[in-house]
Amino acid sequence: MDQTAEKLREDQQPNNVSEVTKERKPFTIFEIPVLWFGIFTVITLVSLYTGNLPGGMIGSLLVMMVLGELFGWIGDHTPIVKTFLGGGAIVAIFGAAFMVYAGLLPESSVTTMTGFMKDGGFLNFYIAALITGSILGMNKKILVKVGLRYFIPIFGAIIGAVLIAGLLGSLAGFSLREAVLVITMPIMGGGMGAGAVPMSQIYSEMMGNDPSYYISILVPALALGNVFAIVLASMLNLLGRKVPSLTGNGQLIPGFKYKEEKQTYDIQKMGMGLLAAITFFAVGGLLGDYIPLHPYALMIIIVAIAKIADIIPTSVIEGASQWYKFVANNWTLALLFGIGIAYTDLNTVLEALTLPYILTVFGVVAGAILGAGLLGKIVGFYPIEAAITAGLCMANMGGTGDVAVLSASRRMELMPFAQISSRLGGALILLLAGLIIPLLS
Repeated sequence: MDQTAEKLREDQQPNNVSEVTKERKPFTIFEIPVLWFGIFTVITLVSLYTGNLPGGMIGSLLVMMVLGELFGWIGDHTPIVKTFLGGGAIVAIFGAAFMVYAGLLPESSVTTMTGFMKDGGFLNFYIAALITGSILGMNKKILVKVGLRYFIPIFGAIIGAVLIAGLLGSLAGFSLREAVLVITMPIMGGGMGAGAVPMSQIYSEMMGNDPSYYISILVPALALGNVFAIVLASMLNLLGRKVPSLTGNGQLIPGFKYKEEKQTYDIQKMGMGLLAAITFFAVGGLLGDYIPLHPYALMIIIVAIAKIADIIPTSVIEGASQWYKFVANNWTLALLFGIGIAYTDLNTVLEALTLPYILTVFGVVAGAILGAGLLGKIVGFYPIEAAITAGLCMANMGGTGDVAVLSASRRMELMPFAQISSRLGGALILLLAGLIIPLLS
């Protein structure tokens, strides 16, 4: 009897292990069966190219989600690209930028998506969710333990960037003034809005010429530096796999590995999280009228204080964490596609591609990695996480670059530290630029 039952159980088992795998892991994109994702894509493209795409948020989000997920899937499944070039993150960004550059998208849709990203505030909406949810969801001990020590690898990144860019720049034919002021400072300055634009004002006031003149020479450095930051973020992730001792796999400090508590996702709590995120964002903007810091920087400080002081109800903390995960899981590639549309000028990047210029820009980003990783290690951080957050997130295009770099390095949980680098570190660069100009003039 037992043998018969055993025989029946064996007969019911699949003969091929791959058959089980196929049943458990169907071919999907965005966790949607590929046939249905294809139907969604066809509807999107027909609407797009027949001029029937809904306006505003609906049409923009439809195109960004469908094409962002498609490009992301391609990047994550393409050899070399997925390993060395940032995978889906870089394909989503530069695939979108190429479509604009080559005129493959209707001008009206480009205008609509650009408006949605900038005037519509989708980037701010996304980053508000990430800052609030990731900080409130952090282990309080880690937040307290990191403290002011985090600025040590930031200074290491700045020093390393200046030294290596100055050395390679001189070998490439640039003066120290050009290598530091024209190339290094804008790359390390926290992006366009918080870095290159106010930096052009500082340069104009202290060196003459119109701010638009300086914008035209700062932007190529910023754009190319962002490319290197994304690519090198992917390579640091690969290095971490090869040399596990260098990385905390998303944890900045050794000895604080903890298991995240499983949460039962609650729609009402996610609504609380959404409200908390946009309220903290509003507080940052309000304080920005009185305190000379970027609203993101102020938002980070306020959320961190609220977390450390334990004044936020547990239900709101859980909601913010759940909302952040929803946004990160569902809209990251859509956002990256939007970054490619609204913030990445492929023509500007291509014009900057001279060998001496590329070598010097690479020196900036490599110096930021080495300086942040070395000093980060000295003060007790994992070198790769320190290099990514305090190094590469200083050397990218601010908020947009942070998303791309952390996506490429598969470490989105480091967003709070990335934003500290981009915002507070960017403000520090503006101060240093004002101090360095008289020395190099």
